[in-house]
Amino acid sequence: MSGKLIGVGTGPGDPELLTLKAVRVLNEADVVAHFAKRREDHLRGSRSNARRAAAVHLRPGVTELPLLYPVTTEIDRAHPDYTAAITGFYDQSADDIAAHLDEGRTVAVLSEGDPFLYGSYMHLHVRLAHRYSTEVVAGISAMSGCWSAAGLPFVQGDDVLTVLPGTLPEAELTRRLADTQAAVIMKVGRNMPAVRRALARTGTLEKALYVERGTMSNGMTMPLSEKADDDAPYFSLILVPGWERRR
Repeated sequence: MSGKLIGVGTGPGDPELLTLKAVRVLNEADVVAHFAKRREDHLRGSRSNARRAAAVHLRPGVTELPLLYPVTTEIDRAHPDYTAAITGFYDQSADDIAAHLDEGRTVAVLSEGDPFLYGSYMHLHVRLAHRYSTEVVAGISAMSGCWSAAGLPFVQGDDVLTVLPGTLPEAELTRRLADTQAAVIMKVGRNMPAVRRALARTGTLEKALYVERGTMSNGMTMPLSEKADDDAPYFSLILVPGWERRR
C-alpha cells in the first residue's frame, strides 16, 4: 500500500489563518515536508514562513522533511544553470517524498498561501500525482490576507483584477497595469524600481499600497508613494485597488 500526498495551504503567515481542514491534516500526517532557503553553511535550512505558520499545529514527534532550495537569487532565473539546478532540486525532492509514500506514509507538503497560486508544491504535484493518491487543501492567499488585514475594499461590480509577478519585464508590467482596474503585484523583492516606474507611468502609484510580511506579527503596510527606499523582501506585494466609486 502506498501512502498519500497532501499539499497543504498554510495561508499568508498568521497561524490563525490556517483552515480547519489544514489543521486536521497536519495532526494526522506521518511526515511534514516544507521548502526552505538554504543557509550559508549549506547544511541546514532557515525556517520558511509556511513552517512558522504551521508550527503550533504540528504533532509532537512528527517526521519533518526540509526541502532546501539549491539557489535563490544568486543566479538569474533565465540562466541555463538556474534551470538545471532548480529542475534537479524538484526531481530529488519528489524522489525523497516518494520514498516515504512507498512505505505507506501520509506526507503533507506545506505551501505558503494556496498551493496552486505560485506555490512550489505544484512542481511536486506534477511529478507525483499520477503515481500516488493525492489531495490538495486550499489555503487563504497572500493577496486576500493582505487586503483584509489592511481593511482595503478591493474589487466590485465589473472591476477586472489582474495578478502580476513583479519579475515581468517593465514594459509588460506597464501594459498590463494600464489595462485593468485593480492589480496585485507579487514577488516584488529586488524588482521594486521597475515596479514603481510601471505604476508611475500608469498613474496608479498614488493609490498603490505596499505590504511586507502581510498578516504576520512583524508585518508592515504603507502607501507605496511614502516608501523612501526600494528595499523589499521577495514575498512582499503591492495592492492597487479598484472600485473607484467607494466612499
